[in-house]
Amino acid sequence: MTSAPPVTPPAAAVRATARIRAVADGRGGTALPLLAGEGPLALRRTRGSGAEAGVTLVGAMSAPLGGDHLAVEATAGPGARLALASAAATLALPGRGGESARYDVHLSLEDGASVRWLPEPLVSVRGSDLRAHTRVHLAPTARLLLREEQVLGRTGEAPGRLRSRLTVIRGGRPLLDQELACGPGAPGGWDGPAGLAGHRALGQLLVVDPAFAEDPPTAAVLGEFAAVTPLAGPAVLVTALAPDALRLRELLDAACRTYHR
Repeated sequence: MTSAPPVTPPAAAVRATARIRAVADGRGGTALPLLAGEGPLALRRTRGSGAEAGVTLVGAMSAPLGGDHLAVEATAGPGARLALASAAATLALPGRGGESARYDVHLSLEDGASVRWLPEPLVSVRGSDLRAHTRVHLAPTARLLLREEQVLGRTGEAPGRLRSRLTVIRGGRPLLDQELACGPGAPGGWDGPAGLAGHRALGQLLVVDPAFAEDPPTAAVLGEFAAVTPLAGPAVLVTALAPDALRLRELLDAACRTYHR
């Protein structure tokens, strides 16, 4: 009698949080009293611009896989200036058990704080299932530059399932709350003429700046598949579609040069 081969259990899901706290140092700069990463979320101090403190998120392992829950929590205290980036694209990968993964980002900006959150693209790999949610809470005098880029599948590959939400609260009141669903299982029409129209890269740039109260941006169209939408806040949202990540970055970089002061 031949015994059955042993069954290899699925790898345990990863739970990891990266925590960042930036404070004004009293000398015109910004200090980082808290910089703590876990698991695949490693943090590195980098050179910021002027009074900014720079932090780069470095992936220490392949993640998120199905079943993983990753989170980034960053707080900028009164008058602090923080530049956040990632070293490489984030790949949403399928897990063994078919579970969805979660990736949460929570930014908190206190009075007079300034944060730039400019990560590299999120790539939805075939067979993956990711729920991403970015939450931002700003004081009325805070400034924010936020970029999000999603790429649906690697070269020549169908995308996984991606559900992405961005929620921004300014001064205790909602400024923006929007959700996107793409890939298998998403509502019908997501890739049709009224949706992505066959594009595989999509993104947005959000600029929140109290200076817009005196000089608000106007609605505009940037090429065929990019639009500028002023928000009551004061803020401006640029959304764009592109055939690939390179063209998407070009569109959003041009918008950043125009609206980020």
